[in-house]
Order: sequence, then structure tokens, then C-alpha cells
Amino acid sequence: MGMYQHIREIWKKPKESLGDIWKKRLLEWRNQDTTVRIEHPTRIDRARSLGYKAKQGFIIVRQRLDRGGRQRETIRKGRRSKHFGQRKDVDKSYQSIAEERAAKKYPNCEVLNSYYAGEDGKCFWYEIILVDRSHPRILADPGINWIFKNKHKGRVFRGLTSAARKSRGLRNKGKGAEKLRPSRTANIKRRKYY
Repeated sequence: MGMYQHIREIWKKPKESLGDIWKKRLLEWRNQDTTVRIEHPTRIDRARSLGYKAKQGFIIVRQRLDRGGRQRETIRKGRRSKHFGQRKDVDKSYQSIAEERAAKKYPNCEVLNSYYAGEDGKCFWYEIILVDRSHPRILADPGINWIFKNKHKGRVFRGLTSAARKSRGLRNKGKGAEKLRPSRTANIKRRKYY
């Protein structure tokens, strides 16, 4: 096995494999800011497989999210049953929310992709790969300069990243996925008016 394969095996069960390093790392991360720019990815194998390159113009950001808070508290006063719904919007994953928050902190960058970095009882951490829109090294690279076309502008806020496409159900094709394209909302509107 190569080095990256060994790293991949460790990250299948990081809590058992890393032991004390895992605990120390999470304690350190919890005391840091919510959005932290880091020099090197924590999971080099995952970052490379998602398109990261160790060159100017690529930025790695670790984003912290609080867990829970997806269900409202019980309403104690009067409500008609129609307005009593307790669930918040659970269609988005924690990962896609982390991508959006990182993109807001770095408005000159586009989100390329992201991956899981860690979790404890209170928080989730994701590392987001951002690409600088105006960096000459990036503009000259034909492997990544597709991201600067207008149709990819603000892609994270339009649900075009991999994590968002998963929560939109766009990983499925063919039979049983007819009502997912172009979007669920478009299908609801089509049924409503025609």
C-alpha cells in the first residue's frame, strides 16, 4: 500500500486509530475561532482526491459548526395545527452549511469541495477547499480555471457543490429519480399549475 492508502485506512476509524492525538486535536480546535485558515490539509489524501493542489491560489479553511438545534422547542401557547410544525429545514447537510459559511468569510473565493475533519459531542469540523478567483496561477491552469466561468459564480449558494447535490438527491439517476430534476421545487410547481 502507498502512503495515501495508509492515511485513508486510518481515517476509516479515526477515534480508535489516532487515540490521544484525536482528543488533543479536538480540544485545540474547540478553542480556536469558528473559521480558521490552515496551511496544510489535515487529510491530505482526501483533499487531493477532491481537487486540492499545493500551489498558490488554493486555500484550506477549517469550519466549526455547533451540533443540534434542528428541532424547535415545543410551542406552549395557542396555534392552529397548520402552523405548529416543529421541524426546521433539514434538507441541507451540516457539510453544505459549513461550505456556505466559509464562502461568506472569503467572498473573493469559490468553494471547490469539502470533507469531514472531526466531531465531538458539541461540534462538527469540516475542511473546505477554496480557490482564489483572481489568482494568475489559477487562471493559467486549464485543470481548474473552469470554476471562474459565470455559470459557476456563487456555486455554493446555489447548491452546486458535491455535498449540496447529495442533499438535493442529484446523486441518483434513472428510475425513481424522475421528480428530482431540474429540482424538487420545479416539479411541485409543474404539478400545481398544469
